[in-house]
Amino acid sequence: MNVAGILKEKGSDVLTVAADVSVADAAKSLTDRKIGAVVVAGADGGVGGILSERDIVRGVAAHGAGVLTQPVSSLMTAEVVTCSLEDTVDELMDLMTGRRIRHIPVIDDGALKGIISIGDVVKTRIAETEAEANALKEYIATG
Repeated sequence: MNVAGILKEKGSDVLTVAADVSVADAAKSLTDRKIGAVVVAGADGGVGGILSERDIVRGVAAHGAGVLTQPVSSLMTAEVVTCSLEDTVDELMDLMTGRRIRHIPVIDDGALKGIISIGDVVKTRIAETEAEANALKEYIATG
């Protein structure tokens, strides 16, 4: 399966925030929506960065609770790793594992089309493996 297939199943809704939103407000949005990352909108309307729960925890550990009043731009990852609709689950697994990242925005023709989490990738890979196992069982049973 590829990214387009994953988004077809899970949807393409992505929480975005402006770079000047406080870290506390972004953290509340993450908690309210039960998600692990938010895309920070760029000045040109594209992806300007990404802020994850991990970024917030590291910020608090390094700078104390005062970091919560700072803008998300102070903690976000500005060099965002992205993927395309055509990328496969195996490519995403390699990318996420190699870069140690859990969320990848999906870009198509310069526009944000969705976000893929490591959970989405694992869920899809498990479904593919189960389908292969069932197909083999059926083949053996009827062969």
